[in-house]
Amino acid sequence: MEITGKIIAVLPERGGTSKTGNEWKMQEYVLETHEQYPKKICFNVFGADKIAQFNIQAGEELTVSFDINAREYQGRWYNDIRAWKVERGDAASTMPPVNAPQINATTVKAPDFNKQDEADDLPF
Repeated sequence: MEITGKIIAVLPERGGTSKTGNEWKMQEYVLETHEQYPKKICFNVFGADKIAQFNIQAGEELTVSFDINAREYQGRWYNDIRAWKVERGDAASTMPPVNAPQINATTVKAPDFNKQDEADDLPF
């Protein structure tokens, strides 16, 4: 899946040690879309190498490719939205504009299907 918008929050990096003794790091970001009714999505980047590679900053225009996964913990379910690719503002500019120009009904004339035209040589 893919979403385009502006990074409005960079949350603190979190980390720890897994049960197997491996170190891990994760950072969460909040992206706001540019729709008529903007939506916010909180996604995460897992791994110190990915965090450094993506180097996401507040205020950036991004297109984020992500996977959604749900997991159960103590009888409750939680969604995990994990980014696997980030493209800077150039990819966002290829999106069609949200506010497309409206067609004025007075400038567009609808065909008159009731009018009989002798020049019409169609057999039906």
